[in-house]
Amino acid sequence: MKKISLVIFVLAVSLLSFFMNSCSATSELSASKTGAQLWGENCIRCHNAPSPETFSDTEWDVAVMHMRVRANLTEEEALKIVEFLKTAN
Repeated sequence: MKKISLVIFVLAVSLLSFFMNSCSATSELSASKTGAQLWGENCIRCHNAPSPETFSDTEWDVAVMHMRVRANLTEEEALKIVEFLKTAN
């Protein structure tokens, strides 16, 4: 029984380590991307992204904060996206 518990523990630690490394690699990739790239990659996944001219700066702030939660964006990614949208409208 102790041997099975040890095997399960080792597997759990290995999986946790794998996922933590995957998340940090993804975040490093996102850090080098522009707001336009992040907007194109994340918004198009679920729906047709509207033109940046569609909304005002205030409306983009609200929309990006709402979508940050739904799209699982980091704060840095959301800030880059909203900055891009505001400069393009």
